[in-house]
Amino acid sequence: MTWLLPRLLQALGAALLGFLIGAELRVATGFEGLSLGAGVVAGVGLLLLLDAVRGHRLLSWLRGNQQDSAPRDSGLWGELGYRVERAMRDRDRAVARGRLELEQFLSAIEASPNGVLMLDAQEHILWCNRAAADHFALDPKRDLQQRITNLVRAPAFVAYLQAGRFAEPLVLGNGRGPGTLSIIVREYGEGQRLVLSLDITERLRSEAMRRDFVANVSHEIRTPLTVLSGFIETLHTLPLTAVERDRVLVLMSQQTQRMQTLVADLLTLAQLEGSPRPAPDRWVALDSLLLRIAADAEALSAGRHTLRLKPLTGVELAGIESELLSAVANLVTNAVRYTPDGREVEVAWRLLEDGSGELTVIDTGPGIAREHLPRLTERFYRVDGSRSRETGGTGLGLSIVKHVMQRHGGELMIQSEVGKGSRFRLLFPAARVRQASDSALGDEAAFSNAALSDH
Repeated sequence: MTWLLPRLLQALGAALLGFLIGAELRVATGFEGLSLGAGVVAGVGLLLLLDAVRGHRLLSWLRGNQQDSAPRDSGLWGELGYRVERAMRDRDRAVARGRLELEQFLSAIEASPNGVLMLDAQEHILWCNRAAADHFALDPKRDLQQRITNLVRAPAFVAYLQAGRFAEPLVLGNGRGPGTLSIIVREYGEGQRLVLSLDITERLRSEAMRRDFVANVSHEIRTPLTVLSGFIETLHTLPLTAVERDRVLVLMSQQTQRMQTLVADLLTLAQLEGSPRPAPDRWVALDSLLLRIAADAEALSAGRHTLRLKPLTGVELAGIESELLSAVANLVTNAVRYTPDGREVEVAWRLLEDGSGELTVIDTGPGIAREHLPRLTERFYRVDGSRSRETGGTGLGLSIVKHVMQRHGGELMIQSEVGKGSRFRLLFPAARVRQASDSALGDEAAFSNAALSDH
């Protein structure tokens, strides 16, 4: 109320000024009543004129852009201008703060991997993030205010929106290519809707792989179990000669070995997937590793193939010896198993210019058709299932090789041509390849000479 006292003083001043003007008019004209009235009108008019000037200045400021400060008058008009200006500044700060919070909120939604689409009561697009635009093949700017059902014309999606029953999500194909979306709609406000989309392609693929894996394991184990069960029943119910009994026992032993191999490969895969990546400070001599693999391959081949499996690399690889041995051995034994008698299997090492290394297993077998190559590392995937089982394969070898290479920062590359054989390349990063020390080379040479003399 600081403006009240100046206001009263202004009124008293105007009254005094009107009295003086009336007195002067009374002396000049001799009309006492008329002079007093004219003085009062003059005083009040002066006060009103002063208020009109100050009010006009405040109105002019309000009608403008309010970038400058409000008129700094004294009294009522000065207090009123100050209060209005402060209220407007508070409003502007609140609007700016709200706008910033909205931008931050929208930025957070924009960063979400899930699609978010806002619709009004007439199903027009109010806003969408990049994920939703990708899921529904929309343009985030051009398609604003467009009716969603005019742009996304999948019958299942249109029927889902029109039905208005959103308790269960809708599963829909991705609008921009292969894939599957899970769509959830939530209502808010006055008839507005929030459409949430999630790409579940990878999840469905994982579930399919899990189902296939369980089915494949069940099938792989059921077959030898059926054979064992039949042989056991035969031994129990039929009188067999010694030769027949020995033959049955040999077949039972083969089926038992097949199940043991399958279980061992499954345990190896589980260990590879569940353990941390090997540290790059444990070095394994590649030459000694290849000598052990060559000995096993020669025993498996039994002289039926030409084997070139002992390259003198002079390098060491960083990693876990048992895993590296398993990866290379799987490739070499596969090459021996699938290469016809009299043909050649070779292992070659090459140091690349960037310091990385490449170990290649080359066979001259029947080769693999191009359409099978992308799926060779899938568990239990076989180009020819009956032939794999005849050679003793479980269908897990290449999957183990792939996981070992991924854990060691490398890569498995497969090249093959029908009728000309296959090349399996293990690419090791430069950080996991080094030249072996002189002492290590001497030990490997001695071990190599001993191994050669044995064979």
